[in-house]
Amino acid sequence: MVAAHRGYKAAYPENTLLAFRKALELGVDMLEFDLRLSQDGEVVVIHDATLERTTSGSGEVRNHTLGELKTLDAGGWFAAEFEGLKIPTFAELCELLKAYPDVLCNVEIKPSPDARETADLAIAILKRYEYLPRCVFTCFDAEVLTYIYDTYGLKTQGFPGEKMSNFRSGDNGTYSKMWAIGIEMSWLTPESVDRYQDQGLLVWSYCPDQEDGVVRSLECGVTGMTCNDPLPALALCRGEKDSFI
Repeated sequence: MVAAHRGYKAAYPENTLLAFRKALELGVDMLEFDLRLSQDGEVVVIHDATLERTTSGSGEVRNHTLGELKTLDAGGWFAAEFEGLKIPTFAELCELLKAYPDVLCNVEIKPSPDARETADLAIAILKRYEYLPRCVFTCFDAEVLTYIYDTYGLKTQGFPGEKMSNFRSGDNGTYSKMWAIGIEMSWLTPESVDRYQDQGLLVWSYCPDQEDGVVRSLECGVTGMTCNDPLPALALCRGEKDSFI
């Protein structure tokens, strides 16, 4: 399974409809994206809690209305040719996905004071679109992950306990709430993959963006890769190595 991290992030401004469309055109199996709430309770697609890195705005996302967020440029920071791109609403992304019914979604709820509300609203939107069966929900806050699992019974992806806040160990702890686990490349070993698979978890790596990282991920036994640049993973996994080289 090859997932596009924030869309085709290596070549286009992350978490924009353009980045997602370009990833879908490549033929990725899954889109990974990040959700936050605007001040007026709209679910928007953006990674950072603040606006400075990926938009022309400043301050916290949650302190701006959707109307204010939509006035910002979300592409020019990446390259001048992308000026004018906007922060998408989650509903806009769901509309884009209508044409790709087989593509899966990794819905990351960003840790924040309103993360549970973000999850509730996002799940309500996904219900309306009938997309829930194609989704897995991710959060670095174990309490939010547990909330999604316990309240809705949905599939979740977490991380090693050392990477999560509010992590709980034990038989009924955070790992028991996970369907899959993401391991960053610097932590990836065959032993770690075996350990988590023995717990019944799917193991995915992030972010193998060059051929050697893809090969190492596959040799370690992962069944999914979340990539900033999906091309090497797509080429190798589809047996198209010659066309990639």
